[in-house]
Amino acid sequence: MSILALAFKQLVRHRLRTALTVLGVAAGMFLFTAVETVQRSLARATEADAADTTLVVYRENRFCPATSRLPEHYAGEIRDIPGVREVIPIQIVVNHCGVSLDVITFRGVPEDELKRYAPEISLIDGDAAVWEQRDDAALVGEQFARRRGLSPGEQFEAVGVVVHVAGIIRSPHPQDNNVAYVKLPFLQQASRTGLGVVTQFNVRVESSGDLARVADAIDERFRSDQEPTNTKPEKAFFAETAGQLIELIGFTRWLGLAAVVAVVALVANAILLVVRSRVRENAVLRTLGYPGRAIMLLVVSEGGMLGLGGGILGTSLAWMFLRRQSLTLGSEGHTLGITADLATAVIAITAAFVLGVLASIHPALVAIRQPIVNSLR
Repeated sequence: MSILALAFKQLVRHRLRTALTVLGVAAGMFLFTAVETVQRSLARATEADAADTTLVVYRENRFCPATSRLPEHYAGEIRDIPGVREVIPIQIVVNHCGVSLDVITFRGVPEDELKRYAPEISLIDGDAAVWEQRDDAALVGEQFARRRGLSPGEQFEAVGVVVHVAGIIRSPHPQDNNVAYVKLPFLQQASRTGLGVVTQFNVRVESSGDLARVADAIDERFRSDQEPTNTKPEKAFFAETAGQLIELIGFTRWLGLAAVVAVVALVANAILLVVRSRVRENAVLRTLGYPGRAIMLLVVSEGGMLGLGGGILGTSLAWMFLRRQSLTLGSEGHTLGITADLATAVIAITAAFVLGVLASIHPALVAIRQPIVNSLR
């Protein structure tokens, strides 16, 4: 503890140098946290698990929601397939089919099936009675509303669709927080697709083990129809449609690596300067009886403190930025909500501390290898 206290005092004595180093580390960890958040958000959206029981039925060879036109009566035939628990027809209208940071997505669902389609949503502002009474009512995800500055009672227009904001909803699923839910007949008419035509069907099966079998059965049933289908698990479907998005996020790994290298180089350079400026002080300590391992611990402690301080600052700033901005990436009507979680913050702060310690090892070895007599001179 005395070594740690001494290391802290050494840092405080050189406030400007310490502050500049901490700010540099914070900048690197800000970038690292942002990249790690994007990577983890993508993993949550595309990696399947045992709890997944949802299939997405789309028009075969579609490349955008606007090109997927399926007869609504398919729902009854899909419902008769063994293993299917429920089928919900959905109409999707988007302002942009490619990868974009600001995707506006309307999802039309039957009014009486919204709670079955998204049972986790909760109304946090507005009036549920307005949603039931008005045909043009919309329930807007909280992140969508925050980006657009929407409040209950306002009118909102996009993609040629004018809606009345009935309420703001919240859900544990990022997809629900970044779309506007409207009634299916209204969206069919507003988007001029016509009644009886939908973009997709969401099919829930009895268990995750039925996904492949039911998907094959659905596609086989409509293979010879005028509108053949392509059925995949929900997360696999997102991974397929967001190919460009995944490639873009894959590139960010190099940014994260660059941030790590920058942090190591910055801390190592700062600590090496500290060691060179304290040659005589370290020699005096060793003359007074401090062993080499104590001097090494002193130097490594300073590096760890610099890394930890910069990590906490940079991670906190990244956390607040991502929470406030509510960033989303979208492709073909599917959105990827970039939300920071506690696990990401812990990983980033731990990484900053470990990098600070590792960057200090070489300067620490330099400090203890210098002969005492030469250092005193």
